[in-house]
Amino acid sequence: MMDNTMPTTTASDHPTSRPSHRVGRRHALECMIWAGTGVVWTMSGGVPVSTLLGTAKAADAGFSFLQLSDSHVGFDKAANPNALATLEEAVGKVGAMKAKPAFMIHTGDITHLSKDVEFDNAAQVIGKLKLDGHYVPGEHDMIDENNGKAYLDRYGKGSNGAGWYSFDDHGVHFIGLVNVVNLRAGGMGNLGAEQLAWLADDVKGKSASTPIVVFAHIPLWTIAPEWGWGTEDSAQALALLSRFGSVTVLNGHIHQIMQKVEGNVTFHTARSTSFPQPAPGTAPSPGPKVVPAGELRGLLGITNVVYKPTATALAITDTTLAG
Repeated sequence: MMDNTMPTTTASDHPTSRPSHRVGRRHALECMIWAGTGVVWTMSGGVPVSTLLGTAKAADAGFSFLQLSDSHVGFDKAANPNALATLEEAVGKVGAMKAKPAFMIHTGDITHLSKDVEFDNAAQVIGKLKLDGHYVPGEHDMIDENNGKAYLDRYGKGSNGAGWYSFDDHGVHFIGLVNVVNLRAGGMGNLGAEQLAWLADDVKGKSASTPIVVFAHIPLWTIAPEWGWGTEDSAQALALLSRFGSVTVLNGHIHQIMQKVEGNVTFHTARSTSFPQPAPGTAPSPGPKVVPAGELRGLLGITNVVYKPTATALAITDTTLAG
């Protein structure tokens, strides 16, 4: 969010509520994630199956792509005096991966204040990945005096409206949505009628067996409405995807891992590369969370997503900068 002076809290991340079936397995897997262990999530029929990062199953995975989120280049307050440096560390983590991702998606808040120098610095560091990049904006990327022109001039070519678009890769259909335009202070995200109509048209010719990956900045499931952590019209978007057997939704914005599986849809939010935020209910409001310097990198990280066509499976791996 925009306020850089939020109250400090040291509360740890926690999972939100979820269906009670298979609670034992899911709880065990979530405990591994909250502890910062790298876990590969393989989704098969909506049921998560785990493999620790570095095992044969993870290493042998084929097509994968990288998710970065909430880099907030230009942020320099107490929660992280140098957000550009931790972005560079994240890029270094990717460079050390045994299997190079096919491309990168960035789920918004590339910059902190939509300044040209912030966009330029971010591009210089992210460019070291030498990966094709696919971007959606966060609210911090759309606050220049021209209402997002700085972002769209760099990343909006070939997109629709405020920057939404889709593409296909390795048999997966990727949909980049924009839910950060015209946000009220602390308000929920919104997609709008124009974008929803575009989405309906975009997927109408796709087979129900096509794996779908949706990425947007603000979560497409309601996590904390009092903090604006959700999207008002997400149910309409998800209804358009209900006929597909495998839908994965990747978001940022909340700077922490939360996940749930609901029917055919797997929801997953990513860590930031800049600073943590408090978990819902543990602070009066969201915003940068100050932690001891030695703990910061354990709360920042990157996400790698794997798709194996022969198994029609998606896997999500989260690793911290401290890992």
